[in-house]
Amino acid sequence: MHLLRNLYKISADMQSDYESDPPLDDEKSLEKVSTLNGAVSQLASDFDRDSNLCLERFSRTRRASVISTGSLKLDLALGIGGLPKGRMVEIFGKESSGKTTLALHVIKEAQKNGGYCAYIDAENAFNTSFAEEIGVDIDKLLIAQPDSAENSLSIVNTLVGGSIDVVVVDSVAALIPKCELEGEIYMKFKDAQSRLMTRALRKIQYTLSRSETLIIFVNQVRTKRSSDASSGIYKEVTCGGNALGFYSAIRMRTSRRKLHYSEDEATGISIAVQIIKNKLVPACLKEAGLNIGFGKGICHESEILEMASTHGVIVKEGSGYWINGDFLPGKEEAEKFLLENDAVADDICSTMRSQLFET
Repeated sequence: MHLLRNLYKISADMQSDYESDPPLDDEKSLEKVSTLNGAVSQLASDFDRDSNLCLERFSRTRRASVISTGSLKLDLALGIGGLPKGRMVEIFGKESSGKTTLALHVIKEAQKNGGYCAYIDAENAFNTSFAEEIGVDIDKLLIAQPDSAENSLSIVNTLVGGSIDVVVVDSVAALIPKCELEGEIYMKFKDAQSRLMTRALRKIQYTLSRSETLIIFVNQVRTKRSSDASSGIYKEVTCGGNALGFYSAIRMRTSRRKLHYSEDEATGISIAVQIIKNKLVPACLKEAGLNIGFGKGICHESEILEMASTHGVIVKEGSGYWINGDFLPGKEEAEKFLLENDAVADDICSTMRSQLFET
């Protein structure tokens, strides 16, 4: 009981030391507003106009407009209907897991809305015919193949300051600092790439905060031994250090799940896209499963059919589907109909987007 009385006493003492402030009366409230306005005016005179404090202007200008990923499922998993302009996004994963395909679909969607896009091909592996098969307009795409990481990142920073809508860097792993290019193969340059990325991304982020450009960094993963070598535990890390993960508003990890065959011939893959980080939507760490066909990209017809029937835009009757007044007796026939009728598929997609994302 003695101990309990002491605890009550301590609790009472703590409460008396941290009492909440009483509500401000009108006179004190006006005085506080006047003092705050004076501080804001002082900042305006000491610094440029961009440093002015204005909550209304800030909330209005930083509301993210988005570019679709080309996949309804992924747009829904992201929670905002696409990837945000004025931000950095990282797409990472193992080889042949759909990273470049996703980036090219974003370019395609931006071009459909009249946007200008650039592709920084650090790997020197850009496939023109593959991009055209997906639907990218190559004639309206800026393509650069810089010879060093410094030049690549300088190009990105310059483009962000211009009227560009999407910049894709493919890939971070292929960004080679000049010191490595000019040195001998046997020479070691400890953390040269990560230090360069840290410096460059600080500057790019500053430029990006004043633009409406979406930057997509395609990245690869490596396995790294744990700091405790005796444990034998390996962990997965991305190339280029931690700076990109810090500055990215969204991070997506792609992983290959299944290979599809037709008569012993590989026709496509199924991938999972995990939302590892999303600063635009609280607690929105989700996953989307996508089908990618070789030579055509994301299989829109299958996900449109699945999502539209779930949300009542397409009526499912037994094993068949009612689409645009026509009855298709099975899933295969319905997907083929959507594939051959782009206008119908686009109308259904627009209806779905208005239901899911417009408020």
